[in-house]
Amino acid sequence: MTGSRAVRLGFLNTHPIQYFAPLYAYLNREEDFSVTALYLSDYSVRGAKDHAFDRLVKWDIDLLSGYDARFIAGADRREEPRGFFSILAPGLWNEIGRSALDALVVHGHSPAAQIVGIAAAKASGIPVFTRGETHLGLTRSAPKVWLRKSIMSSFYARLDGVLAIGSANAEFYRAMGVPEQRIFLTPYTVDNARFTAAAQVTEAERNNLRCLLGVQDSRPIVLFSAKFEGRKRPADILRAAAQLNAEGAVFQVVMVGSGGCEAELRGLTASLGLPNVHFHGFVNQAAIPRIYGACDIFVLPSEQEPWGLAINEAMCAGLPIVASAGIGCVPDLVRDGVNGRVFRAGNIGDLTSVLRPLLADAGLRRQMGAASVEIVSHWSFAEVCKGLRMALRSAGLPVRPCQRIAA
Repeated sequence: MTGSRAVRLGFLNTHPIQYFAPLYAYLNREEDFSVTALYLSDYSVRGAKDHAFDRLVKWDIDLLSGYDARFIAGADRREEPRGFFSILAPGLWNEIGRSALDALVVHGHSPAAQIVGIAAAKASGIPVFTRGETHLGLTRSAPKVWLRKSIMSSFYARLDGVLAIGSANAEFYRAMGVPEQRIFLTPYTVDNARFTAAAQVTEAERNNLRCLLGVQDSRPIVLFSAKFEGRKRPADILRAAAQLNAEGAVFQVVMVGSGGCEAELRGLTASLGLPNVHFHGFVNQAAIPRIYGACDIFVLPSEQEPWGLAINEAMCAGLPIVASAGIGCVPDLVRDGVNGRVFRAGNIGDLTSVLRPLLADAGLRRQMGAASVEIVSHWSFAEVCKGLRMALRSAGLPVRPCQRIAA
């Protein structure tokens, strides 16, 4: 930035995250930003057990280039955090002091080391912003809701602002008493450019990929790609498939992922007699865009889903989306009847009804897929950058001016 130095912007995360690292590299290319990420653990690049995937996971894309990545002392010994007190990282206090940051963004408020980071930044006079995932549609008991509002309202009041990942997340912050002028939209995104480019496959490549997925014909593929865990409700797709098979619908189902309920899902597939369901297993980041490119409809039936970044991924590949209404991203990304269909989580009849016309009409699938690409093109790193600039300017930091985006 001509005439002044770049703002030193820090991000505190538990570990290098496949969705965030490309964003940090993108921001670091902006002339008014100098980005440092502080990581409490290296387990996602070292390789470690992911409990939701129920397997060892080591992401196969570069998560450390293009920005300043720093690991807090002990990072090489820490595994996936499981609970508030699972990571304390006392060395974080001194590291924040040494980093000479102008502002700090903390992802959420757990584990406890995140609070250490906030306290260290505040003690050094550094503005602090938080970026979390929750929304009001996530079910909690009445006592927990009351207690949370009391605690979280006090927590947010001590920060310089909150970075909303979408409209449902922004509503949560408003309910916690955060004033409108301290809520800044920084959309939850994937690396749109990578996913869009990598999902473009030739007809021959598409046919080969379909064969690898277990599909030997041209029937449309309904794709589920996520962790095999209860809250994702993957079994609902199998039950809907059984109903559609009974009606004579022509389609295939591909289940991509792994997790604790995989054996149960395979057993359900056998008991329902579903010859058109194929389990492909876990797919790493480098290959997953091509899987989307080989399929025709993406379905995420989750409940208790804070966002659902797989929907962003599938939209970049030009797929129509079928999603349950309670998923955090749905109000922003899934326009019912435009780029997909929305149904009530857990209602197999609803899921069957919204899938039926999409399976029968290739033109409708193409139309909705094109709408997905258009919608997600405006939900990108560029919009995150705009929101961050607004937040930092509110704290008096010298970044480029830009128009506020509604949260």
